[in-house]
Amino acid sequence: MPQLNLVQAINDALRTEMRRDPTVLVMGEDVGVNGGVFRATENLYKEFGPDRSIDTPLSEAGIVGTAIGMALNGLKPVAEIQFDGFMAPAFDQIVSHAARIRWRSRGRFHVPIVIRAPYGGGIRGPELHSESPEAHYAHTPGLKVVIPSNPYDAKGLLIAAIRDPDPVIFFEPKRLYRAFRAEVPEEDYIVPIGKARIAREGSEVTLIAWGAMTPVALGAAEKMAAQNVSVEVIDLRTIVPLDIETVIESAKKTGRVVIVHEAPRTCGFGSELAALVNDRAFEHLKAPIVRVTGPDTVIPQARLEDYYLPDIGRCLKGIEKALNY
Repeated sequence: MPQLNLVQAINDALRTEMRRDPTVLVMGEDVGVNGGVFRATENLYKEFGPDRSIDTPLSEAGIVGTAIGMALNGLKPVAEIQFDGFMAPAFDQIVSHAARIRWRSRGRFHVPIVIRAPYGGGIRGPELHSESPEAHYAHTPGLKVVIPSNPYDAKGLLIAAIRDPDPVIFFEPKRLYRAFRAEVPEEDYIVPIGKARIAREGSEVTLIAWGAMTPVALGAAEKMAAQNVSVEVIDLRTIVPLDIETVIESAKKTGRVVIVHEAPRTCGFGSELAALVNDRAFEHLKAPIVRVTGPDTVIPQARLEDYYLPDIGRCLKGIEKALNY
């Protein structure tokens, strides 16, 4: 079984689906000849040509609007937005059109598009290159929001997203693109959208994360294990639809919940998780829910980025806060 990093797994998923289904295509700025800014679409142009690996003008609204039109006419476009912060110009197309067409048409039409974007901080990017906007899209009915944390899940989730009949926002944690390798099957397979992964079993604290925060959470759990504290780590994989059953089951088991995400704290998706756990597992909790998040600021540029992003040390403080209540 090949060992792939996350960006290679994304590339493998795209190639697998383009070979399987002739209606699947990729489109975006520099995705064709150059293979994408992170090379996620490398060599697809050579194999599938300019009609299925399409270099577009620099217009995010145009990319998504065109993808919607293609999807309504029988194609399955995978639209790449070069960086997460560049999605704002396409926001109207995503939330006013892609997310609503099934509802607007009483189910007569659907929009099977995937909108991929490198996501989050950790690469010392300039402004608008390191955002964590998942809460915007989680708040929009009609969209699914997927955020893998490892190569195996990245391939399986992307294949599932491409085969889904509705629009999927697929955020790829860019700091993990080449961070490590893992075994990824050569054949096609899916990781179901809406099913979380117990990344590490534990009994005293539940630590919930997604995307690039999952390895951080696992590192914190390993540190706590050296102190004989058992931490369960849940990798959500998808935040919409949310596998709330796995979260609640773990919260009831451990009685303590810590949520970690790199997006700003106010109205971050951790707020919704905390509310759901309070709604459904309040009587089982031994301590208030703790959130370890980015601050309510624009993510700073390179020199201050490490102060912004949650790390193992901040996760440890959150776990200790829950334990010492």
